[in-house]
Amino acid sequence: MRAGDDTKGMKLCVLGSGSTGNCVYAASETTHILIDAGLSAAETIRRLESIGAPARDIGAVCVTHEHADHVDGLAALHRRIRAPLYANAGTIEALEKNPKLQRLPWNVFATGHPFRVGTLRMAPFSVPHDSYDPVGFVVSREDAGAEPAVARIGVMTDAGMATELIRTRLRGCRAVALEANHDLDLLRESPRPWGLKQRIASRQGHLSNAQAAELIAEIAGPELKVVFLAHLSGECNRPELAVGAVTRMLEAKGILGVEVKLTYPDRPSEVAEC
Repeated sequence: MRAGDDTKGMKLCVLGSGSTGNCVYAASETTHILIDAGLSAAETIRRLESIGAPARDIGAVCVTHEHADHVDGLAALHRRIRAPLYANAGTIEALEKNPKLQRLPWNVFATGHPFRVGTLRMAPFSVPHDSYDPVGFVVSREDAGAEPAVARIGVMTDAGMATELIRTRLRGCRAVALEANHDLDLLRESPRPWGLKQRIASRQGHLSNAQAAELIAEIAGPELKVVFLAHLSGECNRPELAVGAVTRMLEAKGILGVEVKLTYPDRPSEVAEC
C-alpha cells in the first residue's frame, strides 16, 4: 500500500540512508513528519512524491544530530515547505556553527522528554555517537482512534553501541529503522585510515551487523513486525551480509514473523504499515 492510502495505523519509509544522506518519513493518517534532512530538498520532495506523500503535508522535521549526512538539505527544505523544525539545544548549538544553518526557527525539545507534533508523540532518547547530543526517536499515535501510549515506530540510525536505555525505548515498537553500518571484517580490511576505523568501531561510532542483529533480537517482542536496516556502508558492508546476520540471529533465538528489509542511498525503501 502506498503512503497516501487510507490506514488506521502508522507508516514508515526510509527515504534515503547512508553517508550520502539520511531521511526518514513517518506518518499517522493525519500527521506526516520527517526525521533528518540529509538529502537535497529537491530529492527529498521527489522521493516523498514517489511514495504518495506530498511534501506540503509534512508537519515537522525532527533532527537527530548535526552531522552533514543528516542535515545537508535542511535549510533549503525549510525554505521550500516551511515545516516546523525540532532539535535539542546541543544539536542546535552545533548546527549554528554552520553559516548555512544559522537563524533557522527552531522548536527546542529536551532529550528524554516527549513532545507532540499533531497526532504523533515524539519521544527522543539519548544514543552514544560522536556528536553534541544525538538522539533516536520513538514515534507513536495519540489521536482519538489510537491505542494510548503505544510505541509504534523506532528510529535510530547512528549509534556506537546498544545501551540499556536504547533497548528499553525500542521494545514494544511495531517497526524499527536501525543502523547496521558495517561488517567488522570488511571494516578491518578496508583501505580507510586506521584512526577512522577505530572511530567507526568505537562506542561512539556505528553499529556493526553483529551488534545490530543482537540488539534486534533483544528488543523483538510480539509487537515487532518490520525492521529496516539503515546506514549500510558502501565500502565496509554488503546488503546480504547485513540481512544474513540479522535473520540468522532471529532464527537462532526462535523469533518468527519479523520482516527484515533494506534501505538505500539512492531510492526510498518499501513503505511499512504498522
